[in-house]
Parts: sequence; structure tokens; C-alpha cells
Amino acid sequence: MDQQEKEFTFRGGQGQVVDPETFRDTVNTMDQSGKRKWVFPRKPKGRYTNYRLLVSIFLLAVFFILPFIKINGNPFLLLNILDREFYIFGQPFYPQDFFILALGAITSIVFIILFTVVFGRIFCGWICPQTIFMEMIFRKIEYAIEGDRNKQIRLDNQPWDAEKIWKRGLKWTIFLLVSLIITHFMFMYIVGYEEVFRIMKEGPFAHPSNFLVMILFTAAFYFVFAWFREQVCTLVCPYGRLQGVLIDKQTINVYYDFKRGENRAKWRKGEDRRAAGKGDCIDCNQCVVVCPTGIDIRNGQQLECVNCTACIDVCDEVMEKVGLPKGLIRYATEDEIEQERPFKFTAKMKAYTGVLTALVIFLGFLLYNRGSMEAKFIKPAGSTFFVKDGKITNIYNYTMLNKTNEDKIVTIKVVEPARGTITFSDTDKIKLKKDQITKGTVNVSFPEKDIKLSKQNVTIGVYDEKGKLLDSFETYFEGPFKLQF
Repeated sequence: MDQQEKEFTFRGGQGQVVDPETFRDTVNTMDQSGKRKWVFPRKPKGRYTNYRLLVSIFLLAVFFILPFIKINGNPFLLLNILDREFYIFGQPFYPQDFFILALGAITSIVFIILFTVVFGRIFCGWICPQTIFMEMIFRKIEYAIEGDRNKQIRLDNQPWDAEKIWKRGLKWTIFLLVSLIITHFMFMYIVGYEEVFRIMKEGPFAHPSNFLVMILFTAAFYFVFAWFREQVCTLVCPYGRLQGVLIDKQTINVYYDFKRGENRAKWRKGEDRRAAGKGDCIDCNQCVVVCPTGIDIRNGQQLECVNCTACIDVCDEVMEKVGLPKGLIRYATEDEIEQERPFKFTAKMKAYTGVLTALVIFLGFLLYNRGSMEAKFIKPAGSTFFVKDGKITNIYNYTMLNKTNEDKIVTIKVVEPARGTITFSDTDKIKLKKDQITKGTVNVSFPEKDIKLSKQNVTIGVYDEKGKLLDSFETYFEGPFKLQF
């Protein structure tokens, strides 16, 4: 057995190359003793990198602009858990709308599962905040200060001289400032930008707890992006672990075409590689040095791969230089690689995509089609009925929540039984301010002959000025006890 056969074996009889000594036995960012191996990825460039940059710029712009956008005076997005204030797309949500959150969470989980089954970890490489902040902000700052891969390695190995102290100090200072900025914007999504600016203006002594929380979150962001980095994806993130059970042979992922690439061998100009029994992979190792998680994509699909496409771009660059076809590493399915068939959007993928679209529409329906009004009519504790002028009357305390972005004038009527009447303490119309709870008291009366039971179900409705029913509430009406013969 020659050296190449000793170094590599085939998995599942499919011809996919793996290293039996180290592959899947260790984490690529740790050595055999468990010590951290720092990853110095080469600066990526190419078609997919440019696409990812455009997507990242758009998402970062959304992140930094969204807190300042308001719709009808309400924040576009606000998730104030402490004060129980929630705004989504400018619409107020309340604890009473928790069922929508629960259904939305279930929908999101199903969406993630189906999306991963069809499209793999595209989310990780293109949309995940960890990837965007790390690769498009912090890593670019690092490249600007310390240079590309080789310069970073040289700087890391040299003693703490003036150059290293200056560059590392500058980098860490900028990292800290960026982490502080991200923390402040994150808090804008919790308490609103006005409150954040007010806290900043009044200073830490006026708001010690707020500043302590901001310091802790800034430290957490700094720790993640300055030191922990890719280990968030490989050791912490549960999504990476889920892909092992969600991805199958029809899942689109970043794959190395082992049938075309093996047997790998160094490039020799003018050589007929096919006649020599060599594959298209020239073993330049560029796909490894460019990987931000430090893996070798040629070993097959791995949990550490975040589908960032850096290996695709660098491999295409190398293939173009040596005159071989691009696509040795590409977006593909495992079946496409093994069966050597062109990629086809299968019926299963179409069905899953249809389900995904339906789920998104359903979630949007939940967000927009909730009731504009929530009303409750509760009898005060210890209260009872009274009889006057041939009518039996009960007292109810009402609570009305106007969920819309405009003031409303409403009236209250008995829906069923229809002969009931409403008596207000002051006026027959109630003004409800937007996004506020209004409370009061009303009397509900029925003719004595209509009340057959000591407790009878009644439905009370709330109507707008045009007579449209906004909400109804079923409660009970008390009357005198009557013997039934």
C-alpha cells in the first residue's frame, strides 16, 4: 500500500476521502492535548464572497436603522420583557397575545427543520448574526490592522515588541468599541432608542444597574468575537448539532466533488492528470487555510461547516489558474456527487418549499389578523343582583384593551339574550385611547320574566361607531332562584 493509500481511506464504499487517524476524532480547533488551536483564515474573495458581503451590508443596515423606525408613533420592533411591552411591525402585542408567540415559535421550529432539510446550513453562512458580525465586521478590522493570514501568523509568533503591542492594542480597542455599539443597539430593541439615549445622557450614577448590564453584555460580545469566535458555531450553537439528523442525501450543501477530485496530487504543468490516474484536486490546501472554522471540506460534510462558501471561491480561483473546470467544491447534494447527475429541484424540495412559504404566510396572518379589541366583563366579588321597576340588574366591571394604533369610540350592547339593556354610569359611549387599557362599570338589566335561572349565560359585545362587532365576552347573569315544575 503506497503512502496515499495509507493516508486516506474510503467511506461507505462511495469513494469519499477521509483521514482515519484524525477525521471526526478531534475538533479542528484543538490539538490532542485539548489546547486551543487558533484559526488564521486567509482573506476570502470571489463571487460568493461578494454576494455574502451585499447580504451582510443589507442586514447590518437593517439592524442599525430599525430601532429608529416608527409606525403610527410605535416602534417597528420592540421586545421589552421587563415592562411587558411588545411591538412587532409597529403593532402592539400584549401578554394576552402570548398564544400568537407560542404558535409563532412552533412555526419557526418547523420552518428551521424544513429549511435545513432542503437548503442545509445556508442560514449559518449568510444570515446568522454570529457569522455576519464575525466575518463582516471583526474579521475585516483584523485584516485591516494585522494583514492577511501569513502576516497574522507572523505577528502571533513574534515577541511582544512595539509593533505587536501597537497592533494588538489597536485591534482590541476597536473590538471593544464595536462591542459597546452593538450592545447599545441591542438595548434599543428592548427599551427603545429614546430610553437608551436618556440613560446615556444622565450617566452611570443615575442608572447604575442599566450601566452594569450594558458592561456585562459588552464584555460578552467582546469575549465572543475577540476570543471564542468560531467555537460558538462548533461547540455551543445547537443548530450545528441538529444538522446531523436533518441533512440527508438530497440536501443542498457545500460539497467537495470527491469523484472528480480524487486521487488528489500536486499540479504539474502540461501533465495529463486523467491518464496518470489523478483527480482534479491539486492538493493546494487553499480550501483549508481559507476556512474560518479550520476544517478540510474534502473530508466530507462536517458539523463545523457553516456553508460560508469561502472554500468554493478559493477552489474556483485555483481551478481557473490551472485551467481546470470550476465547481470542484460547490453547492450540491450528496446524491448529485455520488450519482454524477445534474442537480434537480426534486418534488420533495418543491413540496418542502411550498410548506415553508405556507408557514411564513401563516405566521404573517397570525401577526396581522389578531383582534383589534379585547374586552372582559367581570362581576365584582361579593356583588349580587337587584330588582327595580320589573327589571333584574347586575353590575359588571369592564376592561377594554385597544390594540390598534388609533383612538376608538365604542358602545356596549347585550348580544344574547337580545332583550337585555345596558346602563352606563355617565355616557353611553366609551372612548378608548390607542394602545391603552380602559376600565369602568356598567349595569346590565333584563325583564324579570326573561330570567328563568339563578345563573344564566349572557354575551356582551363591544361595537364601533359603524356598528361593527369588535369583540364579545360570555359571562353569567344572576337572578332570583325559581323552582322549576
